Amino acid sequence: MSKKPVLFDLEEEAGAPPVADAPPVPELAAPGLPPPPAMEQAARIAARKPSRLARWFWALLVAVVGAMASVAAWDFAAGLIARVPVLGWAVSAGLAVLVLLALAMGLRELAALSRLRRVDTLRHQAAEVSDLTAARAFTSRLEGFYKDREDLSWHQARLAERKADIMDGDALLLLAEEELLVPLDALALREVEAAARQVATVTAIVPMALADILTALVSSLRMIRRVAGIYGGRPGVFSSWRLTRAVLAHLAATGAVAAGDDLLEPVLGGSVLSKLSRRFGEGLVNGALSARVGIAAMEVCRPMPFSDRRKPSTRKVVQRALTGLFSKEK
Repeated sequence: MSKKPVLFDLEEEAGAPPVADAPPVPELAAPGLPPPPAMEQAARIAARKPSRLARWFWALLVAVVGAMASVAAWDFAAGLIARVPVLGWAVSAGLAVLVLLALAMGLRELAALSRLRRVDTLRHQAAEVSDLTAARAFTSRLEGFYKDREDLSWHQARLAERKADIMDGDALLLLAEEELLVPLDALALREVEAAARQVATVTAIVPMALADILTALVSSLRMIRRVAGIYGGRPGVFSSWRLTRAVLAHLAATGAVAAGDDLLEPVLGGSVLSKLSRRFGEGLVNGALSARVGIAAMEVCRPMPFSDRRKPSTRKVVQRALTGLFSKEK
């Protein structure tokens, strides 16, 4: 074999396509991670807006069933009064109390919806603040919203003491966020992390697809209710469903529900992901998506948008919630 040096021609051949026109290299999926079946399906089902025909159908069905139940209850009470007067009047009194309780629950739901609308109004007003006068007006409204919270009394006093020295609108908003909302953010993040751990654990242990979806839905509903309660929303039964749809619609609009495994490899490491079974992989993905639902709930339920330095990192939340389930050293 000849040991003489060989000259290679490094110039591009005539007609060769430029490198910039080459197609991108496809990204390889993380090994061992299946597509997220439960949490993504639950979020898309709950966030789906019903058609007008479906809304008319359910409204008419509720009205007809309510009318039938009312007439049946009236006939039952009237017939019972005719046969056994004492028992009939007792049943009539019970039905009257039931109607009063239903009206009280309806008023409570209206109050819950009103408070949720107040939270939405505050959040939109905070986004439109442009000067010191508007910032002071918004801060006063935010203080009024939390005036009955005993756990924020010390923070309210600090804000009242310090806000007079602030002569900049953005700085005043940052001060109000630091004193009133940052303590609530810490409580809300605990709820989000707990829900993510629960969804991940149940999905990994219970080998049933239906159990995955039900666990994701129930955990998300409970988490959203608790997050709303922390920020002062106090949702009822029907208002909780409205709030849940708003959270999941926000999540779907931002595209955060479309993927969950992109957070797990930087958090846990590729070597750990490759050793996980299919069930544990699904659990981690569903837990990550549950954490994203929780952060979306915080953004919807918070009466003030997050500032840049206070906005929670989804990756950090997932790391705190899920890294305790597995060790990266194995």
